[in-house]
Amino acid sequence: MQSFKGDRCVYTCESLYIIYPKMSGIIGKKIGMTSIFSADGRNVACTLIEAGPCVVTQVKNVETDGYNAVQLSYGERKEKNTPKPLIGHFKKAGTTPKQKVVEFRDFRVEFEGQVDMGKTVVSDKIFVEGDFIDAIGTSKGKGFQGVVKRHGFAGVGGATHGQHNRQRHPGSIGACSWPSRVFKGMRMAGRTGGNRVKVLNLKVLKIYPEKNLLLVSGSIPGAKNSFVILEK
Repeated sequence: MQSFKGDRCVYTCESLYIIYPKMSGIIGKKIGMTSIFSADGRNVACTLIEAGPCVVTQVKNVETDGYNAVQLSYGERKEKNTPKPLIGHFKKAGTTPKQKVVEFRDFRVEFEGQVDMGKTVVSDKIFVEGDFIDAIGTSKGKGFQGVVKRHGFAGVGGATHGQHNRQRHPGSIGACSWPSRVFKGMRMAGRTGGNRVKVLNLKVLKIYPEKNLLLVSGSIPGAKNSFVILEK
């Protein structure tokens, strides 16, 4: 195999490849927040998630699609509210129409037998207590907000010396003669929330397989009953 010679060492082709870990996951719904006591007596805030069950509605591979992926679907949906192409897509997998469809790239090798078309994936087969997972959700939308709520500004100042109506205003946003414009990225009022947010390294504290529930440490973005994507 051809090598690339540097000044002090030799690098082979294999050393130039970045091998990413295979990722598995599941779709769930945020139920709400609670707290439990840890073994050392600490009160730990945690989030309750209904994780799955999900149905495998498509399996992609390198030969036909150019990459390996597993498509999972979650949540029941009325057929009259489902587009006809999606109805055919779900019927091909032998399942009813679903609300949420998510694709997971390079599903882990140990789950190969469980991710065939039409199979059901449950949370206790993917995660175990003590695992660290990543959670993806859509944060609560706040609408159009000012700089105090959106960026934490303190406002211009007190209500004296002519400042009777400037308490929550942004103040100056730039110079006049030069550069005679407002720089891109200036923190100003605007739409707040409603963004895709990913929270890393949340610990799975408890699994209730009979109810498809996960108890995860910390908070997860989104309102109650919103969809959440959990990745391992």
